[in-house]
Amino acid sequence: AQHSERLLDSYVIECLLNLLHMNSWIAIFIGGGIGSVCRYGISKFVVTFGQTIFPVATLLSNLFSCIALGVTLAVILPKLEGNDWLKPFMIIGFCGGFSTFSTFSLETLQLIKTGNILFAGLNIAVSILLCLGVLTLIARHV
Repeated sequence: AQHSERLLDSYVIECLLNLLHMNSWIAIFIGGGIGSVCRYGISKFVVTFGQTIFPVATLLSNLFSCIALGVTLAVILPKLEGNDWLKPFMIIGFCGGFSTFSTFSLETLQLIKTGNILFAGLNIAVSILLCLGVLTLIARHV
């Protein structure tokens, strides 16, 4: 039974890889779906610690997306040349689905509208500094 499950798993993975090789659109679609589900998972996880004024889930999603982007560009892509599906899958699809500038903007606007100007400013500064900082650190160490 385990052997047949492994064969099925291998077959499914092979089919997905074949689909990804066929078309960048499919790679982006699948990567975006996975990234969006990861972002949703982070928001559900963060809520288990209670509600806060500061948009922690969005910050974490954007930060982790920048880490994934940096590692993909600096480490993974140079080692896996010839995998034309990987770049659109990870950069446009996964990172695009995982990160969320629109939610960041909306939450910052809501903080401003509710009089939480300090938190709005912190959200902008921390988000930009952390995300740019992590990309800079990854680029330096490669």
